[in-house]
Amino acid sequence: MNIILMGPPGAGKGTQADIIKINYPIPHISTGDMFRDAVSKQTPLGVEAKKYMDSGQLVPDEVTIGIVAERLAEPDCQKGFLLDGFPRTIPQADALEEVMKKLNKKIDAVINIFVPDDILIARITGRVSCRECKTVYNLNTNPPQQAGVCDKCGGELFQRSDDQGDTVVKRLQVYGEQTNPLLAYYEKKGLVYNIDGDRDSQAVFADVKNILESR
Repeated sequence: MNIILMGPPGAGKGTQADIIKINYPIPHISTGDMFRDAVSKQTPLGVEAKKYMDSGQLVPDEVTIGIVAERLAEPDCQKGFLLDGFPRTIPQADALEEVMKKLNKKIDAVINIFVPDDILIARITGRVSCRECKTVYNLNTNPPQQAGVCDKCGGELFQRSDDQGDTVVKRLQVYGEQTNPLLAYYEKKGLVYNIDGDRDSQAVFADVKNILESR
């Protein structure tokens, strides 16, 4: 079961990834995790990627794709994987298809969690995190017991700069511009499953489960 998980910021993609990991024996692979793993293992591609990461530049596609190919060939991916954050562009999707052919695998489903922009904006701008234990709260739906203080460790709560106002609107705009062509690419292959993310996380997962178990 080889899955690509898609969804805009605030759609609950991370929550669903966590639930999928609990219920299915497949690794959740994000682009950031792949880069960090390759860098820590000091693979040739990891060393190359680190040069760009250290200078604040985007890692070129050829390096990213090489790291993806290495990761998907590892033993824990034999029963499948949940790919998150890759591909982001059509050239990356084409390259992933070539990687999958070499591994004698195929993408089984592209799960796209969608939520209306106005709800996403309310969700994201209400998010605050603990500086110490990283617990995330939402001031609208899951507020801390005491304003500005983490329930778990008493740490200070803060809001990330990219979770504020105009920045959120821009993030969603960029996501749509980047992702819509990719969704169309996979829709032509009959792989896209759109799921309403404006519901309780368990209701969303029930739909995810139905998709995964029908493949």
